[in-house]
Amino acid sequence: MLFNSYEFILIFLPLVLIGFFYLSAKGESKGILWLVIFSVFFFCWWSWSHAIILIISILMNFLFSRIIFEKSLNPKIILIFSISTNLCVLAFFKYFNFLINSILFGSNWPDFNYQIELPLGISFFTFTQIAFLVDVYSNKAKEPIIGRYFLFVTYFPHLIAGPLIHHSQMMPQFILTKIKNIRKINLIKGFGIFTVGLAKKLILADNLAVYANGVFDAAKMGIQPDFIESWTGALAYTLQLYFDFSGYCDMAIGISLMFGIKLPINFNSPYKASNIIDFWKNWHITLSTFLRNYLYIPIGGNRKGPLRR
Repeated sequence: MLFNSYEFILIFLPLVLIGFFYLSAKGESKGILWLVIFSVFFFCWWSWSHAIILIISILMNFLFSRIIFEKSLNPKIILIFSISTNLCVLAFFKYFNFLINSILFGSNWPDFNYQIELPLGISFFTFTQIAFLVDVYSNKAKEPIIGRYFLFVTYFPHLIAGPLIHHSQMMPQFILTKIKNIRKINLIKGFGIFTVGLAKKLILADNLAVYANGVFDAAKMGIQPDFIESWTGALAYTLQLYFDFSGYCDMAIGISLMFGIKLPINFNSPYKASNIIDFWKNWHITLSTFLRNYLYIPIGGNRKGPLRR
């Protein structure tokens, strides 16, 4: 179920909004449960088996976080084990097909074409939970509550294309006392941002894809594009990629704002960048922030010499 599909816009989103505000007025736990159920359903729309993987990942990491928080076992060992487990699962789904079909078997096994499907958003929910585990270990996160933790990981607006959310940004917003009543201003702003994102996707990105795909498909069939066709295909693909990701970021922010929950900005005019570092920082802001805070700085950053950096 895509954000630009009829079933999402006309059925799923209105149903979730109406139910959320109605149940939130009756109690925080009911509103959270409603969002969790429909977030999991949104995931199930793509694949029931992948939804099971998501739920197992959440339960596993919630257990790890409780053990680390309670310090019933050595917290550092549990943290290393939990991060290693998450990264192994992520690597398995991302690289198993490449490893089996390209490296181990290659051309010697032409009939072997087994493929493992990549679960939707596995990078997002894996990195999100790794960051939470590290912060629990560092005493930067409070004791996890199962309902809010489930919603924090499964929250459907960010599942398709991000952003990569952080518990310090999201968990306080899931205390629903401030958003249990419908706020027209949030609905209007959210709908407006969603509409802009939808226009970027349908009017710009999808129409540019026609030109880009035509050139690339012709090249695959051995047809040599001329100078004009080559530049048309390259520029069309560049702009298609830009407006597709920008559109989905806008739609995610708009949808979330309708619920009274603000997602972090994830895309900020990267083609205006003056260098590749600035480009990367503005293309996928939350991912670069995650890599800086949980990889670059912990291994030394620029404080331990150029080789480490």
